[in-house]
Amino acid sequence: MPDWTYHPLRGIAARSLGVRRSQRLALRTLARVGSLPGGGWLVAHALGHRHLPPHLAGAVAGVPVRSRLGAVVPPGVARDAVRALPLIGAGVVVVAPVAVDDVPLVREAAAGRRVPVIAHAVSAQARDAVVPHVDAAVTEGLEHTSTGSVAHAAEVLADPGKSVLVTPPVLVRAGPGWFGRVIDAATPTDPGPGRQRGWPAWWWGLLVGLGMIGAGLGAAAITLGPVLLWYDRAFLGMDVARLHAVNHHLVHFLQHDRITMAGTMVAIGAVYTGLAAGGLRQGMAWARDAYLVSGWIAFPTLLYFLGFGFVEPLHTAVVVVLFPMFLLATRRRTGPRWTVREDGPEHLRHRALVGQLLLVCTGISLFIGGAVVSFVGLTGVFVDSDLDFLRVGADAFDQRLLSFIAHDRAGFGGALMAAAAAITLLSAWGWRRGESWVWWSLAVAAAAGFLPALLVHGVIGYVDFFHLAPVVLGLGLTVTGLALSRSYLCGGAARCSPRGAAHRVTATDR
Repeated sequence: MPDWTYHPLRGIAARSLGVRRSQRLALRTLARVGSLPGGGWLVAHALGHRHLPPHLAGAVAGVPVRSRLGAVVPPGVARDAVRALPLIGAGVVVVAPVAVDDVPLVREAAAGRRVPVIAHAVSAQARDAVVPHVDAAVTEGLEHTSTGSVAHAAEVLADPGKSVLVTPPVLVRAGPGWFGRVIDAATPTDPGPGRQRGWPAWWWGLLVGLGMIGAGLGAAAITLGPVLLWYDRAFLGMDVARLHAVNHHLVHFLQHDRITMAGTMVAIGAVYTGLAAGGLRQGMAWARDAYLVSGWIAFPTLLYFLGFGFVEPLHTAVVVVLFPMFLLATRRRTGPRWTVREDGPEHLRHRALVGQLLLVCTGISLFIGGAVVSFVGLTGVFVDSDLDFLRVGADAFDQRLLSFIAHDRAGFGGALMAAAAAITLLSAWGWRRGESWVWWSLAVAAAAGFLPALLVHGVIGYVDFFHLAPVVLGLGLTVTGLALSRSYLCGGAARCSPRGAAHRVTATDR
């Protein structure tokens, strides 16, 4: 589980199940999910799928490893730990201390391992008994860290001959995201962009974000002005006056759909601008992946017109212009250029993790809402509250008018899913001390997405409680999450400086 569920929910789980039982349940659940087909990939990607820098490879106790960052676990939890910890960043697992009676537990744990397993035996007899089942067995001490300092761990890993092995108490205190934070801190960063041919990828990403903002503002201006453009009137065979004649609430209904869509486009643009200027520019692989996922949801929604026979020229033009820029922005990864900062006071980080959980939940809820809106637009067009506002039945409009409304609704659903994907992934992967661009990207996106939607509903009198409740709830969760996270994301923090200490594993350490 990620830190944003682990820390906020750990106390609740401990009170409900007991401390030890809740810890074992979390480890066992992670191990079982990781053992499912595709489960390991899912867990690793949900946690930000760290890309290991090559210099972390080396050897521990003479065993080649892809990462010298690992963990020390007692035999009693070794089976679950060997299956779970590699998914969150451990490159080696040391089981210590191992007595002769523990050999069956170690043998079972090492079967089907993803990373090397080393046994630290308490005696030569235990070493000889366990060595056939593991990658190495030692009786001499292996250094492990007794502090959760990310900076200290990164400093140790800078020496190719040293490894960092975290103990269970440290990992319980720091959270499962500790491995990822250490990998970030240990990743060498370039001093600057250097000389390159052509525009940097993040410039193209920035243009896509600004283009989406411009397109959203343009859509809002059209909606508040003429409402219908020439191609709308041609498709419908009627103008605004005739729409009024069909139903005097219909124009307001169209405006409420389109203003909400325009706000969502501005929200997408705000997040894309932040991901480009704050994430892609610093070579953050997760920012590129978040951009990719959202973009490949946003741009294909143009194909919704195939179900309605209504090709919107301006929408098509925006896609034709911005899609090649999107491809240029995400075509390849760039080298890391970020600055790693210390996490600062633990109470601020834990409070920010609660805010992170709220924003991830909001993003997931928005994605579900967008999928529902798309489904309604592609099938039934209206929900009950829509018909109550229009004061008509479901069969009151002809097929061409229904297709026109359905096109707007399905397009809004697709845009909402794209915005939600970007918000969810930015919230899940971007929570780092001092990254104020994350806070501002989410704040601007929330203002653009929620406020126009609430305002237009109030202006036109469409104030059905159940229709607006998700919007009000989403706004409340977002405001609360941003308030809890502001000090952590926007507060100044010094660059990581080494501190902490290491000591040797003894035969009695558990």
